[in-house]
Amino acid sequence: MKTLTKEIQAAITPSMALDLLKEGNKRFVNNLKVNRNLLQQANETSDGQHPFAVILSCIDSRTSVELIFDQGLGDVFSVRIAGNILNEDILGSMEFGCKVAGSKIIVVLGHTKCGAIKGACDHVEMGNLTALLSKIQPAIYDEKTETKNRHSGNSAFVEKVSTINVKRTVHAVLERSPILKEMIKTSAIAIVGGIHDISTGEVNFYDDTLIINNN
Repeated sequence: MKTLTKEIQAAITPSMALDLLKEGNKRFVNNLKVNRNLLQQANETSDGQHPFAVILSCIDSRTSVELIFDQGLGDVFSVRIAGNILNEDILGSMEFGCKVAGSKIIVVLGHTKCGAIKGACDHVEMGNLTALLSKIQPAIYDEKTETKNRHSGNSAFVEKVSTINVKRTVHAVLERSPILKEMIKTSAIAIVGGIHDISTGEVNFYDDTLIINNN
């Protein structure tokens, strides 16, 4: 697998970027990882990096995007925070990754059985975690179908909140970053949300969150 160069990155379209992630996840699920010389990639990217994707995911130890999408050094920007929530610093990181460094797609990636989502569902308050979990609360309020047992013990409720949280974050990126919104409008980048099943390793992308235009 070749180390990404500026020329290779420039030739990747947003739809190609999504396909690369889908193909990588299929390899991961089937335990068919590409053979890479990571030390060589470290050397070849020492003077510059040209990742094709920016992926916002949770800090969960089972959701390392380089692993679940079978990517190497220099391939993706990985932004990780509990509950894959959005804030000003993360938006700035996304803007850097796309506008400055040339990435072609933004992925907001949640995962099943998320501890942060469970904590928010239980209205946990603890130090600085309180403010972080409060950013997930709107997704809880938006979930209307589960009328009973709206807590972490209800797995269906937790997964529905996780999905809503991802979709809200995709919407918030567009709403809060004129830079990224314009790049999507002009077909420079795409954005999509998805969920990683920690039991199977499979990533499912939400078609209703995909905003892409390769014309």
